[in-house]
Amino acid sequence: MGKKKKVIVAVTGASGSVYAKLLLDSLLKLSGQIENVGVVMSDNAKEVWRFELGNEDYDKYPFAFYPKMDFNAPFASGSAKYDTMIIIPCSMGTLGRIAHGISNDLISRAADVVLKERRKLIAVVRDTPFSLIHINNMKIVTEAGGIICPANPSFYSLPKSIEEVAQTVVSRVIDLAGLEQDSYRWNEE
Repeated sequence: MGKKKKVIVAVTGASGSVYAKLLLDSLLKLSGQIENVGVVMSDNAKEVWRFELGNEDYDKYPFAFYPKMDFNAPFASGSAKYDTMIIIPCSMGTLGRIAHGISNDLISRAADVVLKERRKLIAVVRDTPFSLIHINNMKIVTEAGGIICPANPSFYSLPKSIEEVAQTVVSRVIDLAGLEQDSYRWNEE
């Protein structure tokens, strides 16, 4: 196995807190591949988590959490060498600020750093339908080196619960991040 990864997880106020929860759960299980996980959540992300999941369990993860305006967080600078940033779910407002270089909070600043350092940015956008503005912002972020991974679940694994459906997206994100995991693979035994 290669070098352990340093991962930033950003959670915005888009609907889809289950995706963030399942990613954090998965990163715990993959801790042998990870040197560090830094987490930043917007205020709206916490509100949506409480509403959609009925708890405040985001506080219970053993990762380093940073306030949304903490520009002293290590990943606010490229010198900290975080490999990957996953924004899950990624609101269209956050995506728009990233696309246009508006680093007005830690999430958008960290994304700016990841892109300028030519590292991996994965934006799990969660909105539908897309306006032309959304599509253009996705194009800009993609051209800057980011990966747009819409929170579109797959069903060929025959998921039986909401969590299993959501896990199909999270498993894809983990693959995109370059982490090794056991998950359903199409047409493999």
